[in-house]
Amino acid sequence: MFSQNRDQLRQVFQASWDKYQQQQPLQGVESLIVAVIQQHPEYQPLFADAAALHQDYTQQTNPFLHMGMHITLAEQLQADKPDGIRRLYQRLLRRMSDPHQVEHRMLDCLAQVLWESQSTGRPPDEAAYLAQLQKI
Repeated sequence: MFSQNRDQLRQVFQASWDKYQQQQPLQGVESLIVAVIQQHPEYQPLFADAAALHQDYTQQTNPFLHMGMHITLAEQLQADKPDGIRRLYQRLLRRMSDPHQVEHRMLDCLAQVLWESQSTGRPPDEAAYLAQLQKI
């Protein structure tokens, strides 16, 4: 989706939100970014604070990481990768009915798999990820 540079990633979020605020047409992933920002009104003030784009979020939830994970999940659902994630999402949605709540529950599983991957130096374990999702 983006580069590995934290500031560049955050600038894409900022630029997308600015375009939305100025009622300019959004292209590609910008629409997805804006949709995620709209779901999180608590993060919208960050985009009026230039310092927030450069802040280290070590003592509190990183809003950019959180929104980025929503985007990752949306892309996984669109592509149905790992295989079967879309079916699991639909099942959870029927049970919980609130798409944002479902996403947050799924993001907990994604965060766990990514943490394990990072701490072991191995690629994310898709089977473990799907297994965790099935337990929700």
